[in-house]
Amino acid sequence: MGGFANALTPGNLLFAAVGVLLGTAIGVLPGIGPAMAVALLLPVTYAFDPTGAFILFAGIYFGAMFGGSTTSILLNTPGESASVIAAIEGNPMARQGRGAQALATAAIGHFIGGIVGAIGIVLLAPLVASVAVDIGAPDYFAIMVLAFVAVTSVLGSSRIRGFAALAIGLTIGLVGLDPISGQARLTFGVPQLADGIDVIVVAVGLFAVGEALWVAAHLRRTQDEVIPVGRPWLSREDVKRAWKPWARGPFIGFTFGSIPAGGAEMSTFMSYVTERRLSKRPEEFGHGAIEGVAGPESAASASSAGTLATMLTLGLPTTAIAAVMLAAFQQFGIQPGPLLFTTQADLVWTLIASLFIGLVLLLVLNLPLAPLWAKLLQIPRPYMYAGILFFACVGAYAVSGQPLDLIVLLVIGGIGFLMRRYGLPVLPAIIGVILGPDAELQLRRALQIADGDPWTLVSTPLAVAVYSVIAILLLFPVIGRIRRRRAPEPRPKEPAAR
Repeated sequence: MGGFANALTPGNLLFAAVGVLLGTAIGVLPGIGPAMAVALLLPVTYAFDPTGAFILFAGIYFGAMFGGSTTSILLNTPGESASVIAAIEGNPMARQGRGAQALATAAIGHFIGGIVGAIGIVLLAPLVASVAVDIGAPDYFAIMVLAFVAVTSVLGSSRIRGFAALAIGLTIGLVGLDPISGQARLTFGVPQLADGIDVIVVAVGLFAVGEALWVAAHLRRTQDEVIPVGRPWLSREDVKRAWKPWARGPFIGFTFGSIPAGGAEMSTFMSYVTERRLSKRPEEFGHGAIEGVAGPESAASASSAGTLATMLTLGLPTTAIAAVMLAAFQQFGIQPGPLLFTTQADLVWTLIASLFIGLVLLLVLNLPLAPLWAKLLQIPRPYMYAGILFFACVGAYAVSGQPLDLIVLLVIGGIGFLMRRYGLPVLPAIIGVILGPDAELQLRRALQIADGDPWTLVSTPLAVAVYSVIAILLLFPVIGRIRRRRAPEPRPKEPAAR
């Protein structure tokens, strides 16, 4: 209650509102993620009160999550890596004239996920932190393999194409210096590639540039139709289909957000796979299923809260934005960890209370704007996709300020065009880029600790349980196919006697 009393002062309310608005704008622009925004604001906030600065940063964090889903849904251009999933189902909904409903579903999902996640910080932060400490490298590797297999198994017209797309992503993720030996890999002698290819460049290239090239290739063959905005509210059927994903997403998101195993990206992927498996209409996925927006978006927001829980209680940054916020704490002479809740109780509880306030502001500000955002789809396609290419290039250049990033963006955009041409799903490639380097690092770390013994990968109960789930995912469809082949064919019915 003391935290709410501090957070509801006019100055801190202003910080929360500015953070939410600024974060939403940052999320809409591809390439300028919340981590970069907070890093740029660090020198500016040095003269601020620490409480106000962290309320501002938290507002930017949650606002960027929603802003990234806005462009994913409307323009198929993820503004932030955690909003990649929103493009898979949200963009087909927008093309069907349901862009406003998709945005409203995302906004409500972010609100529910954020509220549940903030409650999780209050109740479960110490417990989650203790669990995260006990998870070792074999467990992390098993969880990432589960993400690879789960998503590639449910996307695309065939598993072979799904794993082919995953292989493309893993190959892109190999670019850069070997994390153990420092040996250059797939850099072709270009020094700028030593740090690897940023995931934002890959996501924007595969989605935005690939989509723009695909539309340009077919523009003269199809009539340029104006996409309707649709009704700016959710129907009873929409709410009926979305409420269970809204409820399930936060628990997936908070769990994965609190451990260094992919953060919001892993949370959204696992939520999407879960909703597709549980859906009574799996054939709609990939064509605008509202469950595929509701679950992952609530998981993304809850994942942000889980990330903050681990950072506050352990001082362990599990994502880039958490690492930047950790630097901000240290800038003010504060060290996150188990003692933070006693040494800086006012700061911590005011920050947590501001999360609730910021989420309410986010919903109040963005829900009425959903129909207005959806009107972007009425812009003629040649102008709209020219604008998308422009902002994609600006966003890619903003990542590191290297002209080479523009060349890499266009090359990856060409790969995205070819993947659409030959029916390869884009999402497994993104997963490979995001989780591939981390999976390799955890694999090699586990083998180094065990002196190269491969049995160490199945040496923990959690790893065994995860590999059992992987085996079920891989073998269940095969067993079902064999059973259908062996089943006797039904006999033709004899004509009834007259």
